[in-house]
Amino acid sequence: MIRRHKGFSLLEILVAFAIMAVALTIVLRIFGSGVNTAVVSEEYNLAVQIAESLLARTGVETPLLAGETVGTEADKYDWLVSITPVAEPPVTRRRFQSQQDQTAQPSQKLMKVSVRVSWGEAADRQRSVQLDSLRMVREAIP
Repeated sequence: MIRRHKGFSLLEILVAFAIMAVALTIVLRIFGSGVNTAVVSEEYNLAVQIAESLLARTGVETPLLAGETVGTEADKYDWLVSITPVAEPPVTRRRFQSQQDQTAQPSQKLMKVSVRVSWGEAADRQRSVQLDSLRMVREAIP
């Protein structure tokens, strides 16, 4: 009479462990990339907040003068605020001028405000966010 052994052979157990190791490796890579994506997303979120803050302060706390300002936030995020005048369209000559046009009024000038926030350790892995806006400036006519 032949007796049947109950249980698994050594070969079956080794195959099961190999399949389980491959599956766990794939799952860990998926979770690892998800965590990395969350970290990068948080960095972009903070960079956008810094850029929005700098954009909101420009023209309120600092004057709207053409030029560039640089700085660093939280020892990680380097920022650059660039203010440039926007080219005005060509002026067409009017046929009629009212008395109101002849009085000295402050002129309006359009300025482009660009805020660029960049971060990253290596030059080839540098990340950045740029926000642009247009602001009006009143200039007194002499």
